[in-house]
This record gives sequence, structure tokens and C-alpha cells, in this order.
Amino acid sequence: QHPSPNAGPVEASFAGALGVRLGGTLSYGGRVEHRPVLNGGGRAVEVVDIERAVRLSRRVGWLALGVAIAVRKVRT
Repeated sequence: QHPSPNAGPVEASFAGALGVRLGGTLSYGGRVEHRPVLNGGGRAVEVVDIERAVRLSRRVGWLALGVAIAVRKVRT
């Protein structure tokens, strides 16, 4: 039910992995939006979660790169 079919699954995955709750009523540039709550059982986001999310994103990126390299080696 997320307005972005591409971002929704990623945001939901990160919310679950970080144990935080995302979504709900949000304000973007003075415009209020109501989005589905992702990981409703999670805790509220804190400032320290930004660095945790960055670290997780880097790990996922390196993992994706490793998988891509492995697949390429298998195909050649």
C-alpha cells in the first residue's frame, strides 16, 4: 500500500532490520501525507538510527556487488 512500488519494499525491509517503525502521518514541505505504517511493532526512530541505516545500506551494497561478481564468474 506504499505510494512508491519501488521504495516500499526497501523501506519495509530496513524498518524490520533496524527494529524501527516508519510511515504514518508525515509532513513534506508543509504538505501532510498519510502513509502505511511499516513495522508497526518497532520503536520510534532516533537520531542514532541514521548511522545504523547508513551502515546497513553499505553492507547491502557490498553484498549485492559480491553476488554480481560471483554470478559473472560463474557465467564466464
